[in-house]
Amino acid sequence: CEENESPYACMMREIGEETGLTPLALTPRGIVTFVNDDTEGEYMHLYTCSSFTGTLLPCDEGELVWVEISSVPSLPVWEGDRIFLRLLAENAPFFDLCLIYHGDRLSEAVLDGKKLEFLP
Repeated sequence: CEENESPYACMMREIGEETGLTPLALTPRGIVTFVNDDTEGEYMHLYTCSSFTGTLLPCDEGELVWVEISSVPSLPVWEGDRIFLRLLAENAPFFDLCLIYHGDRLSEAVLDGKKLEFLP
């Protein structure tokens, strides 16, 4: 987020800048806290969008492609990402997820204050 910018305003700006699209019908879904002993912590605010306007533009941060939602679990993602992607796919209620990494390894995941059991 830029200075004095809310997470919602940041999301709207970033999507517009990077895709040319304007999201509509947004639903806040959760907050993810990333903790890592190698870097400063970060927060990610998750929204889902059921419609948008605009035309997809080229992006200088990589090639944008549409992916069928059923294909998402097979994509190469961080271990913790699989947790929040599953929660989104299951249409879980708004959640607070904390992912604790040591380097590239997920060492702990806490969902709504309860430690999750997973295979690291």
